[in-house]
Amino acid sequence: MSKTMAINAGSSSLKWKLYAMPEEEVLASGIVERIGLDNALFSIDYNDGESVERTADISNHEVAVEMLLKELIDLSILNSFDEITGVGHRVAAGGESFSDSAVVTDEVLKEIERLGELAPLHNPANAMGIRAFKKILPDITSVAVFDTSFHQTMDKVNYLYSIPMEYYEKHNARKYGYHGTSHKYVSQRASEMLGKPLEDLKIVSCHLGNGASLCAIEGGKSVDTSMGFTPLAGLTMGTRSGDIDVSLLPFLMEKEGIADINEMIDILNKQSGLKGLSGISSDMRDLHEQAAENEQAAVALRIFENRVIKYIGAYAATMNGVDAVIFTAGIGENDIQTRQNIIEGISFLGAQIDNEKNDCRGKERVISTDGSKVAVLLVPTDEEVMIARDIERLS
Repeated sequence: MSKTMAINAGSSSLKWKLYAMPEEEVLASGIVERIGLDNALFSIDYNDGESVERTADISNHEVAVEMLLKELIDLSILNSFDEITGVGHRVAAGGESFSDSAVVTDEVLKEIERLGELAPLHNPANAMGIRAFKKILPDITSVAVFDTSFHQTMDKVNYLYSIPMEYYEKHNARKYGYHGTSHKYVSQRASEMLGKPLEDLKIVSCHLGNGASLCAIEGGKSVDTSMGFTPLAGLTMGTRSGDIDVSLLPFLMEKEGIADINEMIDILNKQSGLKGLSGISSDMRDLHEQAAENEQAAVALRIFENRVIKYIGAYAATMNGVDAVIFTAGIGENDIQTRQNIIEGISFLGAQIDNEKNDCRGKERVISTDGSKVAVLLVPTDEEVMIARDIERLS
């Protein structure tokens, strides 16, 4: 039995799971939040119900990793660091450089950092997590698992933008897509749940959370996806605008006296989406609570559902049919009303939701009626187990 760690490092956070492999048993999990700030939050869940929570001064990711590993020893979850055989790291952007997960070498790490221009909020943080673990556990196999690699099967028809070809040839300006690890996992689970070969299925995967994307999956491969060159494109999200007319940007910049394009992009990333539309919150739960009395909240919810419905219709056309629609991630797994409204919006495809089956949160199940022409599934995503599997495959 080997023990592997799946890591998802943010700019001020470190989320992790420790697995016994190949059994895929979760031995412990946790998160370190507010790294670099006063009173950082540190938590571990283990032994099916036991937990440790505390605040501490955690100045950087290396200190967070040291504290985490020491705690695993102190709690007897590990007897020594030698028990850890591999560490896998989620990395947002792999560009065209990585069509698969990769063992981390100095060259791979440099490329991850270079690709930070595609995901400036994510790749630098992912690289910090990798460096922190490599410094403390230098001899352990490190694997980078890229959100973009699943989408490298897209055809040029779907990943090229209609701009001068030289921009792609010189600068790799194209659609990359994100959430690939999640889309890959839930499509594989859907195949198992339906008892049908993945190669025979046409699937639309709806990863709906604060960040949201859809993916058209045919024969187990990504055909198209809603996020683009960066995670800003596509659906209306918690704080991201999704698709807009780019000519709107200079117009708004002039009207609002904004001189720096980066300030405008920051508004589209952090002040738009559900938060910007509602003027209330980026959290769907808050909007549902106020929708009856607040028109802006109600409209924001309708816009979110509208964009998902449009993309499902487009992807059904792209694949010339659809066998299954999957809901996953925070909203997809837990928002009963939103799932119902979206499926009612694609009833023309023959999709029918079973309201009794749909009345659940976070439980893996088929939620369509027995007579539905399109299977509708709720599949909680598990990106960490996909990382753990890739560690095993590449070690």
